Amino acid sequence: MKRIVKAVTFATLLAAPALAQDTPAPDDARVYFVNIADGDTVSSPVTVIFGLEGMGVAPAGTEAENTGHHHILLNRPPLGEGPEGAEELQYGLPADENHIHFGGGQTQVTLDLPAGDHTMQLVLGDLNHIPHADPVVSEVITITVE
Repeated sequence: MKRIVKAVTFATLLAAPALAQDTPAPDDARVYFVNIADGDTVSSPVTVIFGLEGMGVAPAGTEAENTGHHHILLNRPPLGEGPEGAEELQYGLPADENHIHFGGGQTQVTLDLPAGDHTMQLVLGDLNHIPHADPVVSEVITITVE
């Protein structure tokens, strides 16, 4: 019995990386911030509008070609960098205060942010919250909340 459990566990671990980043995105796909830019000074709450070109938005769990849903990386290193970077690319984006999910297909959010500097990056995720094979990401911007 232990041998079967070990074999199944090993097979699952081998299969998991094959699922990572297997959703293609068009070469011309682009995600961006519509209403804020690097260096902007804003008041809280701040409304953030997401822009997307070359793809469509679909809720998480929806399997449709050339679609995805938005995530904001807030106050953390760019996608794929930092202590959690490799896991983000392989296993998907966690849901926490630094990885904000919009799995309902939302294209904007209003955030209550404390005064100070904040970094943001938009990341498009596939149906499983995993960045596409060629990740569709915005530049990292820094805004100042007064």
